[in-house]
Amino acid sequence: MENTLLIVSIVIKSLVLIIGLLITVAFFTLLERKVMGSIQRRRGPNVVGVFGLLQAIADAVKLIVKETIIPSPANPIIFVLSPIFTFIIGLMGWVIVPFQIGSVIANLHLGILYFFAVSSLGVYTIIMAGWSSNSKYAFLGALRSAAQMISYEVSIGFTILSIFLCAGSLNLTTVVLAQQDIWFLFPLFPMFLIFCVSALAETNRHPFDLPEAEAELVSGYNTEYSAMGFALFFLGEYGNILLMSIVITLLFLGGWLAPVAFLNFLPGFVWISLKVVLIAFFFVVIRAVLPRFRYDQLMNIGWKIFIPLTLGWLIFISGILLSFNSLPGLIYL
Repeated sequence: MENTLLIVSIVIKSLVLIIGLLITVAFFTLLERKVMGSIQRRRGPNVVGVFGLLQAIADAVKLIVKETIIPSPANPIIFVLSPIFTFIIGLMGWVIVPFQIGSVIANLHLGILYFFAVSSLGVYTIIMAGWSSNSKYAFLGALRSAAQMISYEVSIGFTILSIFLCAGSLNLTTVVLAQQDIWFLFPLFPMFLIFCVSALAETNRHPFDLPEAEAELVSGYNTEYSAMGFALFFLGEYGNILLMSIVITLLFLGGWLAPVAFLNFLPGFVWISLKVVLIAFFFVVIRAVLPRFRYDQLMNIGWKIFIPLTLGWLIFISGILLSFNSLPGLIYL
């Protein structure tokens, strides 16, 4: 009986998470178009519904009812499975995200490591999409994306190691509770900046959207996709943006913790939502104001700047903690 109740509880939580994520992604895209329109001094979506609020629903209906076209030279099985796997992998990362104490589907002790492993799987779906399309533009975009994601995952990994040493745990709830006195944003500020920029590269966003460079590759690895295939790639990409935003919030901004004690009267869900919106707004503004990097600049930043900096900062943090005989992560090594 207890196992049945546990399964039912997990299923209900999963459904609530999936439905909430889909709605959030839909209106996040609307917010992005509105903000970019304002920054670029033009009107965003303003026709469908009041202030254009139903534009996301209209776009969803359009993509659902369109005919799915599979190119004749493509490998049909892998071509169809690639966007499905992209969407599923995008959902898998959310199961370890705690919105408050106890408000999590799977409270894993190695939660950060699980997130790192799941985010690495996205490379395979992009390579599958580019190769199965049998298009030179899609294949070049897939190769670019794979090299880019692998490069910036190294700097993200070193940043996660720094968090592990300071918090003494890879459990996201424990990491948040370790920030009750001070958010990791302040002692690890350089790592916070590097993690944010690496998150842009990991999600193929401006100014690191080389895999989808319109002037060179049409649309990169999803050039041949339309209808629901394109929609699933779209949902996976924006779901990853929101996932990266909430992970940054949990690792550096104290998660659901209030910035000061006298603001604790607001529930934790409100605080974590406000912080996620702030980070997501950063993703949008960066897209609107920065030009695209050249590919050699992209790789140089990852391998020649970020990786040496994160490795050096990791050694520095380890030395500081050892000098004060306080290295929480040492008990796990």
